[in-house]
Amino acid sequence: MLCAALHGVKSKELRQALACAVKAAAEAGALMRKNFSSAKTVTFQHQHDIKLELDVRCQQAIERVLRTSFPGWPVLGEEGVSGDEEAERRWVVDPIDGTVNFAYGVPHSCVSIALQLRRNDAGSTSQTASGETHETVTGVVYDPFCRELWTAVRGEPARLNGKPIHVSRRSKLRETIISVGFSKYAHTLKSMLPVFNLLLYKVRKVRIMGAAALSMTYVASGRFDAYVETGIRLWDIAAGGLILECAGGEFWRRPAPGKHSYQIIANNGLLRQKLQALLPAGPALKSLKFSETATRARLRTGIARK
Repeated sequence: MLCAALHGVKSKELRQALACAVKAAAEAGALMRKNFSSAKTVTFQHQHDIKLELDVRCQQAIERVLRTSFPGWPVLGEEGVSGDEEAERRWVVDPIDGTVNFAYGVPHSCVSIALQLRRNDAGSTSQTASGETHETVTGVVYDPFCRELWTAVRGEPARLNGKPIHVSRRSKLRETIISVGFSKYAHTLKSMLPVFNLLLYKVRKVRIMGAAALSMTYVASGRFDAYVETGIRLWDIAAGGLILECAGGEFWRRPAPGKHSYQIIANNGLLRQKLQALLPAGPALKSLKFSETATRARLRTGIARK
């Protein structure tokens, strides 16, 4: 609890924040279940991504619950930012992680909510490596279709539906299941395809699940052994990263092109060096030109119906 104490947040307040985040996730999850079989309203489409009107409604529902107990705390979400995202305390929210799955009727998506505190170790090696200004202290990932709820408070064991979980102990690549993500941009596809091709011959199975937060919690639960992706966003990984660390795993990441964007190797703590050797080098990754604003402007199509 040292991190929380340094920021003036007491253990009781962290538990209240966790309970509030669980309640918010449950409310968004209920919306997802209610609308799962309904026609979807698409507000934006990319060749490899979809945004739904329900994404916004779920984030609004989450924000209402969070503000009831913690008014004034800003929310940095996939569907927009409310308040000052550089504040001492902030919520990081992905209202529907795995939107494409959800839109196509695949019941593998989730709600991700994290509470972050501003780091007070500016200039430290760890901060410089990750490029982060905040640290996650509570995390919630909720799969409303499997009714699985992962929770974590920094410094305590991660839990799945209230029971402690732990990462796998597999250290040989040939025995592992590795989850891979490709994000949605040409440069992330270009960088991850060689990794995917190499992994196919080195591991037991490769899985592409389409929901980053669930891939991370599956690693935390020992179902998968690692999850690798380039171009993943903070709201996808903030809660899952803490849950993984509290389950004994390693949440390795470094900045990628784009705001709040990362290259990650979420693993059981025994595989990072082997997997890191397969990833594109940092300088090469950073040299790729990237403009999300331009891409969104080119590809925005207005409102469509599934």
